[in-house]
Amino acid sequence: MATFNGTIILLLSLASVAILAAGKEPTTRLHFYMHDKISNPNATAVRVAEGPQTSTGPGINFGDIYVVDDLLTTGPSPSSPLVGRAQGFYAMASQDPADVALMLTVNLVFTEGEYKGSTLAILSRDAIFSPVRELPVVGGSGAFRLARGYVLMKTYSFNQTLGDAVLEWDVYVMH
Repeated sequence: MATFNGTIILLLSLASVAILAAGKEPTTRLHFYMHDKISNPNATAVRVAEGPQTSTGPGINFGDIYVVDDLLTTGPSPSSPLVGRAQGFYAMASQDPADVALMLTVNLVFTEGEYKGSTLAILSRDAIFSPVRELPVVGGSGAFRLARGYVLMKTYSFNQTLGDAVLEWDVYVMH
């Protein structure tokens, strides 16, 4: 029985290598906007832990943790057609006011369209004031099972008074 199981594993591994070598692994590009709204009413990002009052940016403190359930839409307006939700959390992880960064852990949950019911997992450092940030895609489910890839994220708009942001996402994923 052990030889039979080992043979199956070897064959599956060889099949995976053959698909990768042949370049037939599907690659998908997605483009959408994430609406991170910390202002009330109807906030989609809520601070659940507050760091010490040593500000590293406008209203940002090292150690702040936010839980998010942000809209993902086809356009920069929150009334644009819905793609899904970004659900997870981010923590302000940098003490350097010249390099404000957070630790972002979110699942992109697709609720509409071709990828409805599928998810992508993002786990990354996000240097929020950089013009373009590269974030890794570390997994997925449904149509994106065994996904890997990257996101190029830009801040489309940021309201310094309210702290609300619209982020543009270009996602390149192999699955």
